[in-house]
Amino acid sequence: MKDTHKPALGELRRRQLASSSTRYASGLSALTTDEPDPNAFARAIAAEAAIVDAGFALLFFSQSLVDAAALAQALKVHAPSLAYAGCSTAGEITPQGLEEGHALALLLPSASFSTVSTMVENLSSSGMDGITGKVVELRRLLRGRAGRERAKSVFALCFIDGLSYAEEAVTSAIHWGLDDIPLIGGSAGDDLKFETTSLISNGKVTSDSAIIVLVATEIPFHVFKTDNFIPTDEKLVVTASDPDHRIVREFNATNAAEEYAASVGIVPQTLTPLSFASHPVVVKVGGEYYCRSIQRMHPDGSLSFFCAIDDGVVLSIAQPKNMVEATRAALEDVEHRLGGIDMILGFDCVLRRLDARNRQVHREISELYQTNKVIGFGTYGEQYRSMHLNQTFTGIAFGERQAAE
Repeated sequence: MKDTHKPALGELRRRQLASSSTRYASGLSALTTDEPDPNAFARAIAAEAAIVDAGFALLFFSQSLVDAAALAQALKVHAPSLAYAGCSTAGEITPQGLEEGHALALLLPSASFSTVSTMVENLSSSGMDGITGKVVELRRLLRGRAGRERAKSVFALCFIDGLSYAEEAVTSAIHWGLDDIPLIGGSAGDDLKFETTSLISNGKVTSDSAIIVLVATEIPFHVFKTDNFIPTDEKLVVTASDPDHRIVREFNATNAAEEYAASVGIVPQTLTPLSFASHPVVVKVGGEYYCRSIQRMHPDGSLSFFCAIDDGVVLSIAQPKNMVEATRAALEDVEHRLGGIDMILGFDCVLRRLDARNRQVHREISELYQTNKVIGFGTYGEQYRSMHLNQTFTGIAFGERQAAE
């Protein structure tokens, strides 16, 4: 795979701000920084947007580095005409690999991408029919903006508050309005604090919200997902739960933490996010297994989940397989399908990152992402077509412009 990095104007100056700029053959351009100065980052975005004639920017940022409202204000001052959408993270994926405490922007040039977006606020009180209606309206708007040829090739992105307890319903409602347009996305994180996530869109800064982005492009693309677990015969049946808050109190009529710990061979008192990442549980839906990841343990031994849960759900303890090999195989398949990868926009569950650390393959996964030019963020959940997932890497890979001509 050839390196398409081209230094942008002023890159050397920006490196002193611990920032970098990477341009790709498709025209996409990525900016990253670990400098806690929203104005400097917004100025860099504005300068790069002018050079590549960007019509839209995707922004992903650690709240420990930059405040969402401050970033939105800086963009209003320095890049007032640039449309954008994005969210806070639980880790970032930059051109240098897996990082933490960074902010990144992916600029979409108008020459190759037509983009429309909307924000859905107050998810906890929103009707799902209204979300489907917004998607239908967005599709109409995109058709008017993109032109007939470009409008034939469309994908959808969504970013959802990862603490909203609403991802399943929202993902399903978006998918319902898309027909055959592929949907991919990630749930906003807050660096594993589990307090408040932020979504930003064209000056608005909110929580309890979702952002839907539709993109039309002549650049070839492929949507994919990969995970690294195999179900075992060990079963956990949810016998007492609080579905509204995704809390399980009992498995198999026994305290949830005690029964889970016994099933995976761990002492309950030592359960941590690392334990949950290394010993996932899965549910069978339509013949396929999907992860239902545990977020944390409460003092009473109940367990909070990242995904919807209810009484009667049968979970299987999963046996992890080699994450590096599974990820490499998925990326090789994508490269084969596209005839080469220009770059990948990726959404990677924060539990995969924790598990990679625990198994001492963090560096190998980071290098794999770097080699395959992945940009994106660590999530509290992933969206893929109609499903909300956990402990999964979902992505949209772009091929080279020449392949589209």
